[in-house]
Amino acid sequence: MRGFLIALGISLVVWFAAIAASVAVGRRSAARELATLIPNLLVLFRGLLHDPSVSRSSKFWLWFAIVWLVSPIDLIPEFIPVAGPLDDAIVAALVLRHVLRRTGASVLSEHWRGDPTTLAKILRIANVRTADGSADG
Repeated sequence: MRGFLIALGISLVVWFAAIAASVAVGRRSAARELATLIPNLLVLFRGLLHDPSVSRSSKFWLWFAIVWLVSPIDLIPEFIPVAGPLDDAIVAALVLRHVLRRTGASVLSEHWRGDPTTLAKILRIANVRTADGSADG
């Protein structure tokens, strides 16, 4: 449990620093994208749930993530600035990685409403492969 809390703390510091650095260097759009990641993920998940090309097991995990994101019970309470949404982001990222590996980047692209560069970064981090075997993003 202590290792998890340390990793969580490090993730929090990195996330906050990325937002602050983006604002400091005048990249307000990048800071906004970081701050709006969770709402963009919810819109993405909703679109994927209605897509017939997404498997039932992936839809199960999408529902799990949505319930987690809207649940009032969290590892870190939402009222704590910056740290509150972090556990939501971790769950969303794990579920998104699962779905990406089973559906591919093209299905994800159809439903993404955020900044396309953020999607490209997510695909690179998840190491999603296209049909020709190359890394997408």
